[in-house]
Amino acid sequence: MSGREAILNKVRGALGVSFGDASRASAVARRLDDAPVGVVPARGQLPESDRIALFCAMALKVSASVDRVKGPGEVPEAVAAYLRSKNLPASVRMGADERLQAMPWKAVPALEVKSGPAGAEDEVGVSHAIAGVAETGTVVLHSGAANPTTVNFLPEHHIVVVDAKEIAGDLETVFSRIRHRFGKGTMPRTVNLITGPSRSGDIEQKLLLGAHGPRALHLIVVDAG
Repeated sequence: MSGREAILNKVRGALGVSFGDASRASAVARRLDDAPVGVVPARGQLPESDRIALFCAMALKVSASVDRVKGPGEVPEAVAAYLRSKNLPASVRMGADERLQAMPWKAVPALEVKSGPAGAEDEVGVSHAIAGVAETGTVVLHSGAANPTTVNFLPEHHIVVVDAKEIAGDLETVFSRIRHRFGKGTMPRTVNLITGPSRSGDIEQKLLLGAHGPRALHLIVVDAG
C-alpha cells in the first residue's frame, strides 16, 4: 500500500465510508453538475458604463496602464503608440487569436507582427483577454494556440486587448461564462488571472516589478467590442 492510499484510507475511516461508495460518488457528481454560487461582492454590480470605469480605475491602481479605443480597427495604432511612448522597437509577438488577426495591422506599416509562442528575444507580447473583472482590474486569458501562455509571461511588456462587453463585475460571473462557453470537461488547460504587472516585495520589502513576468502591463479596452 502506498503512502497516499494509507492516508486516504484513514480519511475514509474517520468519515465512516468505504472506497467506491456509490452514494458519495453520486453526491460529488451532483455538486459538479450544479455548482453553488458563492458570496459575490457588491462592488462590481454596476451599470455597464460604471463597471467599465471601475475596471479601468482598479487596473490603474495596480500599476497597469489603460487605453480605451472606439473599435477593434483602432487597436493596431494604439499598440504602435504605446511602443513609441516607451521607446520600444516596432515589433510585437502574438498568437493566432481570430479577433487579433482580423485587426488592420498592415495599416501601421512600420509595425512588425510576429506570430506564435513568445521567446526570450521578444520584448512585447499582445494577447486578447477572454474577459475582465471590474472589481479588481483583472484580465482573464485562457491557454491555447490562439493566445499562447508564453506571451503572457516572457516579454517585458504585455499588451492585453479586452472587449468592454466582456468586462464582468466579479470573478464568479467570469468563471460561469467560461464554463458556459467551453462546457464541463472541455475547459482550457490553463486560465491566467493577471492583475497588474508582475511584482514582488520579498527582498527587503521593496517592490520589484517584473519579478516573475512582464514588468509592464498595458490594457486596451475596446468599447465597441
